[in-house]
Amino acid sequence: MGYNNDQKMNRDAPHIPVLLHEVLRCFEKMPPEGTFVDCTLGYGGHSEAILKRFPKIRLIGIDRDPEAIAFATGRLAPYGDRFQAIQGRFSQILPQLLDREKIVGVLADFGVSSLQLDKRERGFSFLSENLDMRMDPSAPLSAYEVVNEYSQEALERIFREFGEERAWRRAARAVVEARKRRPIESGRELADILGKVLPKKGRTNPATPLFQAIRIEVNDELGEIVRLLDALESSPPPGAVVGLITFHSLEDRLVKQRFKKWSQSCVCPPEAFRCTCGDDHELGAPLSRKPLSATSEEVAANPRSRSAKLRCFRFKESRE
Repeated sequence: MGYNNDQKMNRDAPHIPVLLHEVLRCFEKMPPEGTFVDCTLGYGGHSEAILKRFPKIRLIGIDRDPEAIAFATGRLAPYGDRFQAIQGRFSQILPQLLDREKIVGVLADFGVSSLQLDKRERGFSFLSENLDMRMDPSAPLSAYEVVNEYSQEALERIFREFGEERAWRRAARAVVEARKRRPIESGRELADILGKVLPKKGRTNPATPLFQAIRIEVNDELGEIVRLLDALESSPPPGAVVGLITFHSLEDRLVKQRFKKWSQSCVCPPEAFRCTCGDDHELGAPLSRKPLSATSEEVAANPRSRSAKLRCFRFKESRE
């Protein structure tokens, strides 16, 4: 099924699922029966495609956002007891599912959904009238607290590590100086403050990586990825396929390095003269050498897909 057909299949959805064709191709290697976990249910586009393509699969969808849970539950109601939605953090729920379910597939799309980005009241946007950025609206930490209450040193760390911005010190100083006059209350204000001290980057808003950095901090996004990978490493589901979609170099690096570790048969230290570990420690193997990315047709239809990367890994059938 090509991208155009996939797009038609989801024409009534409020969000185009990224790399949909590639995701379906990735999971064709999984066992035909069992439980599939969509760790980032969103508005159900990926989940609906999985349920259609693999009729013997039962799917559990996880999301922090109650709005997404409500929409996807209605959308996927025709699948009856083949679908279940759970609200919460996937890092907390997936370990429980690994203990009690026969997991055959795990998908996570680490991007923010289009509706979250486009709804100005969610406070993710340069045009928003507030500063929020919480995937779970009930979470205690929002972008407002990060921007207005974090120390300059803490903002420098976030901008440097998560935003990978060379002008991290200048940007943090600008925020601190601006909030001395009055609190920074909107995405518009923050984008304007940062835009005055950051170098222009073509047509891309120069504040883009720093908004992303604040969002990563608010939602502990990198920590969530690490905990998901830890759970799978601790309890690798036999024969299961894992597909992880990243949009940021830091996310992709975490996934790439962990898949490499899982593929290593020998775990002896590099300085060892010869292998003494048994040379049988690999958990499985990646399904492709390089990550899958969006086609030019998909990027034209959904520009946000241009930075998406899908890496897929298949665990060994047996842990013996």
